[in-house]
Amino acid sequence: MPTHKPAGRNAVSPYLIVADARAMLAFLQATFGALELCRNARGDGSIMHAEVRIDDSVVMLGERPDGRDPVCCSTHVYVPDVDACYAAGLAAGASSVSPPTAQPYGDRSAGLRDPQGHLWWIGTHLSG
Repeated sequence: MPTHKPAGRNAVSPYLIVADARAMLAFLQATFGALELCRNARGDGSIMHAEVRIDDSVVMLGERPDGRDPVCCSTHVYVPDVDACYAAGLAAGASSVSPPTAQPYGDRSAGLRDPQGHLWWIGTHLSG
C-alpha cells in the first residue's frame, strides 16, 4: 500500500544541525541508547546526513557544509527511567539544566544541555 512516509517513521522527526556529528551520534548512543540507522559522509569526511532511532522515533542530524554555526534546538524525549537517562547524559558530557523532579502533570522530568548546546528535556510518565 503506498504511503507518504517511509515504513517505521513518524510524521515529524527532529533534524539537528550540529558542529560535530560524530560526537553527537556518540552522545545520543550513550544517553538514549540510540541505534544508528544510516550515515552519509561528504568527500571531506564531514557527515552530511545521519539518522538514529530512539525508541519509536528517528532523529536526523548533519553538519553544515559551510562551517557556519550549528542551529541549537530543544527536544523532548520520553524514556523508561528519567533518572538513569539523566545520569547517562551527565556521564556523556551534558550539563544539568534541571534535575529529575516530579511534575504536577504526572511526569518525572529533567533537562540536559548536551556538549554542543542542544537542550534535551527527558521525562517518564508516572500516572494516567
